[in-house]
Amino acid sequence: IARDVSSKYTRRGEEEYKKVASYLLEMVRQEKGNYLAFFPSYKFMEDTLSFLPEYEEYELLVQKKNMPEEERQAFLKRFAVGEAHDRSLLGVSVLGGIFSEGIDLREDALIGVAVVGTGLPKVSEEQDLIRQYYESIGENGFDFAYRFPGFNKVLQAAGRLIRTPEDTGVILLLDERFLYRDTLSLFPREWAEYTVTDLENVGDEIRLFRRFL
Repeated sequence: IARDVSSKYTRRGEEEYKKVASYLLEMVRQEKGNYLAFFPSYKFMEDTLSFLPEYEEYELLVQKKNMPEEERQAFLKRFAVGEAHDRSLLGVSVLGGIFSEGIDLREDALIGVAVVGTGLPKVSEEQDLIRQYYESIGENGFDFAYRFPGFNKVLQAAGRLIRTPEDTGVILLLDERFLYRDTLSLFPREWAEYTVTDLENVGDEIRLFRRFL
């Protein structure tokens, strides 16, 4: 979990985009393989990619809006088990999108996932109606309208990595809000032994983790 970056609207800007881009680069450069990164929106993804340094040892695949089925299949085919690559492959997508659920990337098809942000839905009339309803029956309306649906998207995205008991890999949660008590309470028990890191140490942490895989 990264403690020094956030996707909050009030923090979005060049500094945060650069940090996220640097985290992604640190992830893919530690070991050759296939990686996915999930963003809270296309805008955040595009702004971050503008700061992603060129690195000859990885190839970038980007989800487009309204991708036709043929392009979707071509995107996923690049992650096929046993597919030979001369360098790492980094696919970037959006949380809750077509590549964050319902796809199986087993074994060496995927060795790392980065999730940017806690997945909170945008404030809208629909979400506020949900919030108001749950508050009217004595529940925490924000949890039901925003926190729970958001974290469900995080779980779906992270779940692309571990599909069988034999699968291993790294999950980077890139938002300091993952360390908030209310968010930690939603972690599945398998995430209990998480590591808190920052941009200066994340490369070392990933290498240390991989030694035990």
